[in-house]
Amino acid sequence: MGILLDREIIVGVVFRILTALILARICLANNVPANFVFGDSLVEVGNNNYIASLSKANFIPNGIDFGMPTGRYTNGRTIVDIIGQEVLCFKDFTPPYLAPTTVGAVILQGVNYASGGGGILNHTGKIFGGRINLDAQMDNFANTRQYIIANIGAPAAMKLFKNSLFSITIGSNDFINNYLTPVVSTVEQQFVPPEIFVGAMISRFRIQLMRLYDMGARRILVANVGPIGCIPFQRDLNPSAGSSCVAFSNELAQLFNSDLKSLIAELSSDLVESKFVYADVYRIVDDIIQNYMSYGFENSNSSCCYTAGRFGGLVPCGPSSKICPDRSKFVFWDPFHPTDAANAIIAKRLIDGGSDDISPMNIRQLLSLDL
Repeated sequence: MGILLDREIIVGVVFRILTALILARICLANNVPANFVFGDSLVEVGNNNYIASLSKANFIPNGIDFGMPTGRYTNGRTIVDIIGQEVLCFKDFTPPYLAPTTVGAVILQGVNYASGGGGILNHTGKIFGGRINLDAQMDNFANTRQYIIANIGAPAAMKLFKNSLFSITIGSNDFINNYLTPVVSTVEQQFVPPEIFVGAMISRFRIQLMRLYDMGARRILVANVGPIGCIPFQRDLNPSAGSSCVAFSNELAQLFNSDLKSLIAELSSDLVESKFVYADVYRIVDDIIQNYMSYGFENSNSSCCYTAGRFGGLVPCGPSSKICPDRSKFVFWDPFHPTDAANAIIAKRLIDGGSDDISPMNIRQLLSLDL
């Protein structure tokens, strides 16, 4: 009996050691001190709560599976929330820059600068009034950077930036709430061909990404634009497409994505010690939509939170909206954004996916590098 108990104790100790080693390998928080997030409503966590804007999500039923509305444009977590949980193992979610509680030591673990309605181009999202476009988000990070340098010193701050994860998820609004905006788009498209408009986006984005590098970022994840022609809003806005995705909208996204991939390769080659990663969110989301049943979904084209429209895409999610009984069965939460269930799949493929999903390496590999 004594021998058996000794064996049980030994086995238990070995199991705990192996578990600790596995968790240490899975969780990269020790290697990655902070998570800095830039982007639009796909990754916003509440910055627009603090500005005068028509683009807000800090009301029910948003956040119904998060515990409360926070300013996240989904029923639960965003993609970056999940990445922070699953691969960085941070105890708390990366906080919004404008929240009054985002002060002191909490900033040393990262800040989220994303804003609903924001875009690469500064005039994107004018229809919402207030929004924080990418140039302004970079300005906000510059403020954070100076704060961190003042508090821990320049050498330690530059080491922190070098080892942190920087992610940028932006570009959809430059099409949806700029080039493709009804009335405005008619004039825009008449005088500005798609190639010229996309060229302006890429030119601006190059400057913004280089500025981020110049401020100390080295591990930089850039997500492309998803299949915007498949979101409920675009489907309802273009009834002639029938049950199909809107071809022209998707063609615009693919045109931008092609140029973006080339830009990322160029910056990776030119900027010393930079590790840029291109996340093919278009491919991942398109795969989910085309093969939704294999992922456990029952609906891939309509809003779970809906008010009007064949696909529930004509009115933003709000207190008067109806919601589907099982959010886990829908790809889309509202006219524009994925559900927590879809975000979890996207995040998982970015964390551990192959080169078809994310290249030249996935997030786990990016964060495991010694720089």
